[in-house]
Amino acid sequence: MTTRTFQKSTYSDPDHECVEVATAHPHTITIRDSKLTDGPTLRVSPTAWASFLTTLHTEP
Repeated sequence: MTTRTFQKSTYSDPDHECVEVATAHPHTITIRDSKLTDGPTLRVSPTAWASFLTTLHTEP
């Protein structure tokens, strides 16, 4: 079993909930809620994650 190291944005307040992301696996980006670290995760491809980030940066 691979141990994932999750990180959150440096823009996030350390005392508030946010999204955390693990990128250790080359074919999967794993996303979770920081307040539910033992809860469910969402796994997406690096291509889907890049598309999501591009949309965040380009949409008003």
